[in-house]
This record gives sequence, structure tokens and C-alpha cells, in this order.
Amino acid sequence: MSDLTPHYNIEHYHFRQQWMLLGLPFDAVTLDQACDRVFEAIEKRQRCFISTPNLNFVINAKRDPEFAKSVFLSDLNLADGMPLVWAARWLKIPIPERVAGSSLFDELVKRSHPDKPVKVFFFGGDPGVAEKASIVLNNSSDAVVCCGYHDPGRGDVASMSTPDVIDKVNASNADFLVVSLGAKKGQAWIQHNLAQLNVPVVSHLGAVVNFVAGTVKRAPKIWQKLGLEWLWRIVEEPYLWKRYATDGLAALKMAGGVITQRFSRTSDANPKAECEAEFDNKIKVVLSGRPTERQLQSLYNALNVGLRTDEKTIQTIEILLDQADMNCPELQAFIQIIEATTEASGIYLTKQVL
Repeated sequence: MSDLTPHYNIEHYHFRQQWMLLGLPFDAVTLDQACDRVFEAIEKRQRCFISTPNLNFVINAKRDPEFAKSVFLSDLNLADGMPLVWAARWLKIPIPERVAGSSLFDELVKRSHPDKPVKVFFFGGDPGVAEKASIVLNNSSDAVVCCGYHDPGRGDVASMSTPDVIDKVNASNADFLVVSLGAKKGQAWIQHNLAQLNVPVVSHLGAVVNFVAGTVKRAPKIWQKLGLEWLWRIVEEPYLWKRYATDGLAALKMAGGVITQRFSRTSDANPKAECEAEFDNKIKVVLSGRPTERQLQSLYNALNVGLRTDEKTIQTIEILLDQADMNCPELQAFIQIIEATTEASGIYLTKQVL
């Protein structure tokens, strides 16, 4: 078993400065801040499960509750896609910038020092790519080194999660586990094995292994800033065209919802998102109308205070829905996060429609 801070211990679950966007929570951080968080987790040997939702994540999360749950329960969620940043700006949600998983890895390489190198383990990728990435990284950097790699093949999550596989990862004494299995399988594998892993920082960064190995080139900076990295990826990896075509159609439908959300008026003149400690071991959450993003953000902070107060052991969270607009995606996602965290933490959740 891991001796790291338990991922699902509610005492260590932070309701961070997150904002709901298209049904998923995103941390309002810059690339530098995300990199700081990684270094802090490595230094303290504290769990940091990073998810990097892009448009494809958003689409799949709407179809697959378990996939969405992996994002809800992550320790850091980075907006890895310019369409998400544009949507945030349109909705006046303060996501400062795109933080791609590949950019985060590159920044770690730049900021690390040979006197205290960051040890990386590559898990997955096409046959032979992880090994090649290991060789390339160790020949090019003394500050970030590859301490191991593993090609699990094309099986299911269970076959990739045998004790021998987990022991191999743990024995490497890695600081950062980079998983590359495809987003849905990768997130599922991490969720399945996280409690058994001794690696503090874990993330599915599918393209990083290819970029490090040199089997795929990353788009130039100008393409990234213009939101055209998807087009570059199709040129480099033609098989991706079907995914991007499907995502594009779904994005057009979402765009209509984003535009409507920007100009829509709440169905309640006084939308409410409040939290109060009713008893020493119970928190009551009241939701009505269509709460604003700022109201939901304030509620996150109130919950954080209530759950982390030393004098109390919270056993129950009660959600009261007082004519709440359940068509609001941010409100839906907020409730799903509460459901996921309470289930994982052993806190009893009740919901009542008034």
C-alpha cells in the first residue's frame, strides 16, 4: 500500500479555486502555478493526480459518468485546449490560460535542476515508444531523468494492473508517472491503481511520450496559440481525424449552449448557493434558481472551511434544492462533484427537493 497522503481522505481534499465550465471543474492556474504545484507534491511526497481536460474530455465526460468522476476527483484539473479558454472568456470565467499537459512537462524539464533531478516513469504508448522516450530523455537532460518504463500491451485495465506491474512502477521510486493509454483507459487505469501507487505525481499525458521520443512532433507555438494544434496533430497522426471530426460537431452544439448561457437570465430573481453548519457533524447546502459562477465559487470556499474545521468531524452533507434550475450545467456538475467526493470519503449525502 502507498504511504502517501490518502487521495480520498476528505481532510486533504481541497475545494480549490475551481470554476465550472461545460460541466467540468477547472483549476484557475497558470502554467507556472501548475508547475509549482507539481514541485510541491514531489517535495512533500504528497499525492497529486493531474487531469488535463480538453474538448474531447468534455464530450466524453457527458457520455460516461465514470470518466467524468475521474476529473471530479483529480487533485489538479488543467484546461488543455484553446476552445475551453475561449469559452471561459466568453462566459467571463477566470481561467487565465491554456495549460497543456505537454507544456507542463516541458516546463518541468526547464525548471528542474541536476542537483535534484525529477524522476519520471513512462507507462504505455505504442510498442517501443516508451523505451525510446527513456533513452532520448536520459541523453538530453540531467534535470529530468527516466527511471523506468513499461509497455502494458493492449489489454484491459485489469490485465495492466497486476501486482508485478504495480511493483515495477513503485520500485522505480519515480516522482512523476506519465501514463499513455488513451484518455478514457488512462484515466480508468489511474483511478483503479492510485491507492497502490507510491508515485506522488500521476497524470495521463498521452502525447508526451511520443513528443519526447520524437516519433511525433508538437505543433509550433503560433499554431498552439491560434487553437490549431488539432490540425497539426491530424497531419502528424492522420488516424486522429475521425476523433477531431466528431469533436468538432459536438463543439458546434456546445457553442450554442455557451452563447445561450452568456445571455440567459436566471429563472429566479434571487438565485442562491449557500452553505451552513447546521450541527457539529452536518453541513447543509441550499441551492435555488440558477446560481452564478461566483456564488458556486463562494460555496466551494464555504465547504472547504466546513470540511476542514478541526473541531468537527463532518458525517453528513444535506443538499436542499429550492426550485433550483437543474438545466444549469455548472449546477449539475457541482452536485456531481459533491456526490463523488462524499462517496469516496464515507460522508453521508442526502438530497431533498423543496
